Order: sequence, then C-alpha cells, then structure tokens
Amino acid sequence: MSYSSSAHLILAEMREFAGFTSSEQRYIRRSLDVGLGRGDAFQVWARSGGEAASIRRQYTAYEDLAPLRTALGPDEGLAAIAPVMIPLLRLTTFDLSQERIDGFSAYRFLYERLLGANVRPWLPGTFCGAAALPPIRPERRKLLLQSISEAAATAPGWSRREPLFYPEFVDLEAA
Repeated sequence: MSYSSSAHLILAEMREFAGFTSSEQRYIRRSLDVGLGRGDAFQVWARSGGEAASIRRQYTAYEDLAPLRTALGPDEGLAAIAPVMIPLLRLTTFDLSQERIDGFSAYRFLYERLLGANVRPWLPGTFCGAAALPPIRPERRKLLLQSISEAAATAPGWSRREPLFYPEFVDLEAA
C-alpha cells in the first residue's frame, strides 16, 4: 500500500471516529486501552468509584479477547461458530449493556480494532443477536437494531484490510 493511500485511509478512519458521539469516542478509547493493554485504564479513565468498578468489570469481560483473537481466522464455516460466536456474543452484550455505544458503526469501529479485520464477517449477526438479548433495555434494543443498515447486515463480503487508526486518550491539560 502506498504512503498516499495509507494516509487517505487513516484520514477516513479519523473522520469516521469524529462522527461518533463524545460518549462513544470516550468509551472506544477506554475500551482500546483495556482490551489492548495500553497503560493504566483506571488512572486515565476512572473519574468516580462507579467508573472504576465499570472498568474492573470490563477487564474481566475482556479476558475473552485473547482466545477469541486465536479463534478468528479465515474459516467462517459452521465449525467456527462456537469458538467465535459464544465469546463474541458475550463481549458484545457486555459492551452494549454499558449504554455508551449507540449504534452499529461505533461498535464495528471498536471491534475491528480490538480483534482485527477477521472479525468483520461476524459483527452484523453478533450485534443484532446481542442487541436483542434481555440485558439490553427494550428502548435501547430498538435504537441499536435500527442503527444497522441493510447494506451492513447483508454485505456480500468484507475487507481483510486491518484498521490503521487507533484513537488514544489525549490530555488537553498537559498539552
């Protein structure tokens, strides 16, 4: 990939991220810190005892990421359903139940970075399945399910290009 095409793709990913709500942006950055082991998420993100408890629960939920990364591969057949869908559905349900991701686009953006390009074929079904589960309040369920476009739900194929832009915490007071 040439430098100019990489730069163009990074800018497109940055624009997409900028289009998310501030709550979604904050949760995505925090989740990437937790899921990718980028520093001390408690120190950076916990503004209260409740938020520290939420981060602690997120660390526990995200223990599924390492085995899931191993299970994800080019195989999208029936044999991959249990090792991929069960932990992915559990993770997705956790993240959606936090009520900080308001739609499929922000969810897809986060999970592509947590798990890589191989997760893309699994995301529409997992998102819809998790959004319909009892831990998601009915009002949120409707909002979430309406956020996935027909094109995303029925895509004939998925890109294997890895994401390039990984948003991080920016301390505006230190800048």
